[in-house]
Formats: sequence, C-alpha cells, structure tokens
Amino acid sequence: MKNLKIFFLAYLFIINGNLYGQKDNNFIVRPYLQIGQNPNSQTIEILWQTTQMDAQWSLEYKTTASGAWTKAKPPFVSEINAKGINPRYLFTVTLNNLLPSQEFFYKVSRNGSDQFTSKGKTLKAANQAYKFIAFGDIGANTREQKDIAMQAFKTNPDFVAVTGDIVYNRGLISEYDSKFWPIYNAEKADTNGVPMMSYIPFVAAPGNHDIETRNLDSYPEALAYYMFWSQPLNGPQKPEGSVLVPPLIANDENRAAFLKSVGNKYPAMANFSFDYGNAHWTILDSNPYVDWTSKEILEWVEKDLLAAKNATWHFVMFHHPGFNSSRAHYEQQHMRLLSPIFEKGGVDVVFNGHVHNYQRSFPLTFKPDDNGDIVASEDLKRIRGRIVSGKWTLDKKFDGKKVKSPQGVIYIVSGAGGNDLYNIDQTTDTDNWMKFTDKFVSDVHSFTLAEVNGKTLEIKQITATGKVLDKFIIEK
Repeated sequence: MKNLKIFFLAYLFIINGNLYGQKDNNFIVRPYLQIGQNPNSQTIEILWQTTQMDAQWSLEYKTTASGAWTKAKPPFVSEINAKGINPRYLFTVTLNNLLPSQEFFYKVSRNGSDQFTSKGKTLKAANQAYKFIAFGDIGANTREQKDIAMQAFKTNPDFVAVTGDIVYNRGLISEYDSKFWPIYNAEKADTNGVPMMSYIPFVAAPGNHDIETRNLDSYPEALAYYMFWSQPLNGPQKPEGSVLVPPLIANDENRAAFLKSVGNKYPAMANFSFDYGNAHWTILDSNPYVDWTSKEILEWVEKDLLAAKNATWHFVMFHHPGFNSSRAHYEQQHMRLLSPIFEKGGVDVVFNGHVHNYQRSFPLTFKPDDNGDIVASEDLKRIRGRIVSGKWTLDKKFDGKKVKSPQGVIYIVSGAGGNDLYNIDQTTDTDNWMKFTDKFVSDVHSFTLAEVNGKTLEIKQITATGKVLDKFIIEK
C-alpha cells in the first residue's frame, strides 16, 4: 500500500507538469493558468510575474509530447507597482484554437533560454465530464491550508473555484507572495505546496479580506485581486461611489499606481459569469458595501441566469452565505435577498465561504418579507450586513441517495480551506442549527469536490486525510 501511494503521488507530480528541470529563479511567480476575460473551451491564458523587463520573454507550446513547438504571440506586459513594493511585471499569453479538455505542453523562455516547462489543460466542452474543487478562506499560511491543498491536488480536478478570502488579512501583494503562490503554484508537490496552478485554472470570488480594504494611502499594495487574476469583465458596470463599488481612499500617486497596475479589471472583475462544460457560473461580490436592494444590479443577475437557461447546471458563487447556522457572521444575511432570483433562474447549488466550516442546506426556496434591517459596525461607519426575515420551504425528502431530484436551491458553505475553524462545538449541538441546515461540520478542515457527468452531479466534502464527511447526488 505504501509503494502504491508513492507511485500515485509520483504520477500526480508528472501530470501536473513539472516534466523538466526548472530555472525559475527569474520568476516572482511561476507561470499559472487563468480562464481569461473571454473564456471558452479552446482558449487558455498563461501568466507569470518577474522583475525582468530588460529581457525578451516568449512562450512556446505543443499539443503532443513528440510534436513541434509553436511560438505563441508575444506576451502582453503590464507593470504592477505600489508604494513599498518592488515593481514587478505581469506577462500574459493567450493560447487559442486548442481542443476542449486538451493537455498541452508549454515552455517559457527568457532571451532564448528555457526557464519553465509544464503541461497545461484547457476547459471542458459541454459534452464532457469534469470535476472541480470548491473551497474558501484559504490563504492563511497554516499547516491545515497546505494539507488541504495536497489532498485537493490528489483528486486531480479540472479547475478550482475559490469561494473568497483568497489571502489574509487585507488582500495585499505581499500576502499573495507568502500565503498563496507558494502553496498552490509551487515548483513541486511536497508538504508545503503543490503545482496545481501551472496545470489547471483557478477561479475566484472576492471576499471581504480580498477587496474590502479600500484605503490605498494606508495600504498601497491592497486590492491585489484585481492585479493577479484574469477573469471575465461582463458584470454590471458601475463607477466608484455607486451601489456596487465603494470609493478608493488614495492620493494621486497611489491611485495612479493602482489604476496602472490593474488596467481594465477594476472595478468590473468583482462580478462576472462564464460557462464551463455544461454549467453556467455566476460570480458575485457579496461584500456588505454592495446594495443588493438595487433593482439595477438585481436585474443583471436575473438576466445573466435567463441568458444561460439552456445550460444543464447553474452554479452561483459568492463569499458571504445567506443561509448560515454558525454563530459567527449570522447577522450577515443580505444575500438572502437574491434567493427568489436564483430560484427563478434554475440555480442548482450556491457555493459560499466566509464562515470557516462546512454547511449544507436542505434544498430550499425563500421568500423575503422585505429588504431587511441594516446591521452597522460598532462605530456606525460601515454596513456589516442585513437581517433578512422571510419564509423558507424545505425539501426534506431529498437525500441525495434514493431521492436525487431536489426541490429548491442547495446552499453550501465551504469555508474550511485553511484558516482557523469557527464554532467547533456546533458540530454536535444540532439544537443550535437553523432548520434549513442539513449538514454541519465545523471540527475539521475540508474542501468540496464536485463531479459532473451530463445530468448527474455528485458532491463530496473531503478532509485533508481523504475522509468523506458528506456525499450526495443530484440527477436531472
């Protein structure tokens, strides 16, 4: 058994692309995959970060091990600069005309010398089976974060969905450098990190620790989410100071440096949607500064789901759960206001984080009484959320085993990806669960593994040791 385990880890090491010796001391961040601003199953983006601008960087790729290398178009280069941080350069190459679910080889060269070689993988097409990981509240640089990363790596997913709080505590450039890249974009698989991002794309919803810090005079390297991720910009377009985007606090120098670093990604990239396989994903900014009573942005969500009515599966992801049994963050119920829209749009599962444990609701429908009551911070300077009362209807016949067709939306909190756990005692104290909660595990770190095969969806909640905490199947 021990030899088999060693062989399996070696196999995972190979398929995740570290095929040749790396000369990556020129990289601040090794090459990693993103879905890009216009994702489809024939396209993938490859990004890397370096201090070297006075060099000729290039990327080549091939679709078979024995094939000839093809030189990609020159990379797009943007400078990332913030007071107190050494300038770095972000290189982006877009590969087109690949096949869905295609493994390809790529290498990055500097002045004609190979610096990095790996495998990559494109997105799946609508007729292909796939699996993805969902977890949040990850970037705390804990032992548990690294152990969860290794177990997630072993499942060999097709992509990873992060439910927010990518890094702690303020979404800084330096926090990514110490708490994110080394764990998920490591040179090799070991107890401290895994090379997942060089092989498969990660997709992220922004959490409060990612983009709530808006004071660039106090934290010039904040809002790194907008610098490092490449995701669609097809969400509602609203300016600073609107119901969707709070104003930046920044002097002219810090504002100019930030806007130059993020390009067209700010502020649009906080809300977006995309298709993967036979599913449509809607990603939302659930931070309490967003006024989700606004008719305009609610209409965008409704129209987005309506436009994707032909998709087999509809997934929504945002950070703050509307349905949460933990004592922690219980007052932040503002995202419940979107439940009728999710139900109308045929949403199957909503993935959340923020609460550092695992929770799964019964399939439910919810009718809010009104827009709820605003909950302010202790100093009354900012909104923390809303208490939203209403009527829920629960489908308790669904068990995901014999009865596999739920009546309503299933809400999953997968926030046990690395940071300290919340409300451990509530795991066994079922009297303190809300009536809409079916499963609640807060005494162990875990992640969500979802496998989609046509009209069948299987979801498991897995610990760092591979123990399955929960499992259910949905069939259509």
